[in-house]
Amino acid sequence: MKSTTDLNMVNAYIPGLADVEPATAEMIQRRDKLLGPAYRLMYEHPLHIVRGEGVWLIDSEGRRYLDIYNNVTSLGHCHPAVSEAICKQVQTLATNTRYLHDTILELAERLLATVPETELAHLMLTCTGSEANDLAYRIAKIRTGGTGIIVTETAYHGITDAVSLFSPSLGTAVDLGPHVRMVPAPRQYHADGADLGDRFTRDVEAAIADLQRHGIKPAALIVDSLFTSDGILPGPTGFLKGAVDAIKRSGGLFIADEVQPGFGRTGEHMWGFQRHGVIPDIVTMGKPMGNGQPIAGLLATTDVLEEFGQRSRYFNTFAGNTVSCAAALAVLKTIEKDDLIAHAREVGKRLLDGISALGDRHQAIGNVRGAGLFVGVELVSDRQSRTPDRWLTSQVVNRMRQKGILLSACAMGHNVLKIRPPLVLTREHAGMIISAIDEALKDATAAKDVQSNKRS
Repeated sequence: MKSTTDLNMVNAYIPGLADVEPATAEMIQRRDKLLGPAYRLMYEHPLHIVRGEGVWLIDSEGRRYLDIYNNVTSLGHCHPAVSEAICKQVQTLATNTRYLHDTILELAERLLATVPETELAHLMLTCTGSEANDLAYRIAKIRTGGTGIIVTETAYHGITDAVSLFSPSLGTAVDLGPHVRMVPAPRQYHADGADLGDRFTRDVEAAIADLQRHGIKPAALIVDSLFTSDGILPGPTGFLKGAVDAIKRSGGLFIADEVQPGFGRTGEHMWGFQRHGVIPDIVTMGKPMGNGQPIAGLLATTDVLEEFGQRSRYFNTFAGNTVSCAAALAVLKTIEKDDLIAHAREVGKRLLDGISALGDRHQAIGNVRGAGLFVGVELVSDRQSRTPDRWLTSQVVNRMRQKGILLSACAMGHNVLKIRPPLVLTREHAGMIISAIDEALKDATAAKDVQSNKRS
């Protein structure tokens, strides 16, 4: 039986709440039997995807879906440059980091060259973003002698045992650790004119003080630099600086989690933290790094890694393998060759402006915000009170799926449409998304009105 917490998910398949065709029901039953009860499926009517092609996913019936949610394949599904690099390398050599090979060194040089304004000097590789954040936390504890960690209230940083303890978006079924302090997400839409940077700084300072009062030495402040799970909170740029200064004054580190906002997605820089003029001690990365090939890692300063390197030998059998490094190198080369950061800025502006204009027709659109190809659309039941409209958001997500466009939702109120397409999205695709959101909102609002009339 599915957990009742699934009812809070706006894009989940809940058995018994929607009719599915016999073939799909049979596959779901087979999946549950073989994989067990912990897995979840997206959308009221789950998708059977058999192929990917650029910005498109294709189901077993041949229907094409515009994928504007899955930034794992940051260059689009089955990108030829990445596929070719993987195939060539796997036919030549697939081995680990205990042998010398050039590809990992070229990858490290290229990644470190993206942060010339910092003292970040070393690359360490993992297989997933969760592992990268787990490793970052291990390093922070050794460097600072502390264990305390500060996160935002709906943050997601991964699924390892250590990292799940400071990933509050996993829900109340996963306990937060006693060494964890949450601070309110920096939500400008709900700030009522307050100085967001000053407020966030004070909240982090209060969290530091509370840790110290309980005899817990701070180890790190970790934030996703676009606050993705908190609702996609891009600005104003620069507001992070005071909080970063505060954690460093306390002896802790600043970890920039770039798993979702990294690799050019903001349309401004390679990394989200660069928008704020701050210097991280550690930068973690994952998802888009290999365009679907499992590879992740972190960049760190020499100072931060020195004691860790003396006390710990790091080896991860698959992390940094030659095939994954070849994939990541192909991703970096393609971003540079195709000027995808500038492309994300241009197409992202078209998307942001077009969706913002829909607010004139749809009172449910409370706020539209974003950076590059990362856009959040906050849906509310009342603009004055800014009350989250979870029901309407669920309706829009699932109606978009019916229209052939895949997205999801995020934030504490489960009411922010999460738009995070591949970097190769075109202006034509952006127009399709804007039109589909317009239609989905119109249909969902009409359905809500009918439901309200029935109740009255």
